[in-house]
Amino acid sequence: MTSLFHIDILSLVQTFGYLGILAVVFAESGAFFGFFLPGDSLLFTAGLLASQDLLSIWVLLIFVPIAAILGDNFGYWFGAKVGPKIFTREDSFFFHKHHIERTREFYAKYGTKAIVLARFLPVVRTFTPVLAGVGQMPYRTFMKYNILGGLLWSMSMLLLGFSLGSVVPNIDRYILPIIFAIIFISFLPIIREVVIHRMKK
Repeated sequence: MTSLFHIDILSLVQTFGYLGILAVVFAESGAFFGFFLPGDSLLFTAGLLASQDLLSIWVLLIFVPIAAILGDNFGYWFGAKVGPKIFTREDSFFFHKHHIERTREFYAKYGTKAIVLARFLPVVRTFTPVLAGVGQMPYRTFMKYNILGGLLWSMSMLLLGFSLGSVVPNIDRYILPIIFAIIFISFLPIIREVVIHRMKK
């Protein structure tokens, strides 16, 4: 049982293979319509499958960071081109103003470091490169942190899944609880910020 929010992550990886993984990573990294995609759990599952020789860990470690870096680049140039107009967009299934506002607060707090830190925060990682483009962060500065963040996030998720799959017998039985744990841990910083914000109010 690996269905999460009606998305069977294991079947998704097995069906679409490398191209599916790379497409999800690209979209979630900077295309604003990709914020709802299961990036962390997808990479963990891909690493897990690689430990069972169903995928190549080396192919994943090479091409997933590239997809993550290119996705952030797409978000940066989208933000640079659209600029402040993005803040006047009406809410839709793919776009919610409160996601942008939450990301703007995170970006304002951490500055350039947000490009790296946001990689480990669902939703925020999708919109941070967009705001970097809107704010006209120098491209060379953005790329430096973009590459660092893309490598750290993608490789850590892949190697976590690969390592656990290599040492834990019958790891496939525990995929869903582990995925929930990953999602819970990744959302903890956001929950903390929300609680602090409400306490201040």
